[in-house]
Amino acid sequence: MRTSYSKDDVVLLLKDITGMVEPQSTQERERQIQAGRHYCEMLPIEYMPTKEYMDVYNEALDNYSRPTALAVGVLADRIIDKKGKDVVLVSLARAGIPIGILLKRYIKKKYDIDVKHYAISIIRGRGIDKNAMKYLLDSYRPEQLQFVDGWIGKGAILNELKKEIEAYKGVSYEIAVLADPANVTELCGTHEDILIPSSCLNCTVSGLVSRTFLRDDIIGENDFHGAVYYGELKDKDLSYEFINRIEEMFDMNSSMPDSRIKGVGVDEVRKIADEYGIDDINLIKPGIGETTRVLLRRVPWKVLVCEKYKDDRELAHIIRLAKEKGVTVEYHDLVHYKTCGIIKKLADA
Repeated sequence: MRTSYSKDDVVLLLKDITGMVEPQSTQERERQIQAGRHYCEMLPIEYMPTKEYMDVYNEALDNYSRPTALAVGVLADRIIDKKGKDVVLVSLARAGIPIGILLKRYIKKKYDIDVKHYAISIIRGRGIDKNAMKYLLDSYRPEQLQFVDGWIGKGAILNELKKEIEAYKGVSYEIAVLADPANVTELCGTHEDILIPSSCLNCTVSGLVSRTFLRDDIIGENDFHGAVYYGELKDKDLSYEFINRIEEMFDMNSSMPDSRIKGVGVDEVRKIADEYGIDDINLIKPGIGETTRVLLRRVPWKVLVCEKYKDDRELAHIIRLAKEKGVTVEYHDLVHYKTCGIIKKLADA
């Protein structure tokens, strides 16, 4: 799979489907998703940020590179403690890829180990890429594999992984993430809902690669899951600018305050669903990263912002995107999360 990332940083176990799939508008995709079509059978037209939004992204990079780098360090130490020095990082495409590269670089700097790093696809409701898993298990012992993602919202992908990994004896389903406000994994950099700047953009901070794709007419039974390479956006590619900025902030004695909140995030999501009369919790996307995705890739109904963080500059990109798209922002007494995005129901979309 083509990517603007170097093979020294990551090998993408994906099928290049560039030119084979016509991207669709957000409105059209949302209508089809809510009518029952799976999101992995379509690709979105990538959001092209306005100058104002890019100003906010750059401010986020200036202000939140340091906490992101500290979370990388804490997580890398935990991975080495748990898995040992022959660990193989397996990032979940696409949000996990930049995080896996940062972990690989931190481990190299601190421990002088050049760990292997791959990226594979897992899709909620469709499972993990079985051909990619076969490829990995033909080369490595099951216990070496360590899955990596950017953050956890409700924990849907973790639940998908738990179910899928039962078929692979010796492989751990535990995901290593920078931020776990849902409080469902020990293998995290922090339990705080922090802004990870890479969550603010799409392919231009992820090696110019699309989200992953799975449809029978394009992905054969022996193929990896697919993705598109956006070579035409080469001049807008910020993937390595992001990696390098975080790497500059690495601290070989990283620590983060214990910000764990009692209970699990999905219970809070269920309360929000009750309050707003939402019968499908998949329409509720909690946390900074997930709210950003709702605003970039879905048709949002409204955004909830924790009252305590009303004027926090960490949420400036969310407020900016909501304003651009005419989405209502409501202030709410959130517990695990700083913000939460709610997708419009089909009848309203």
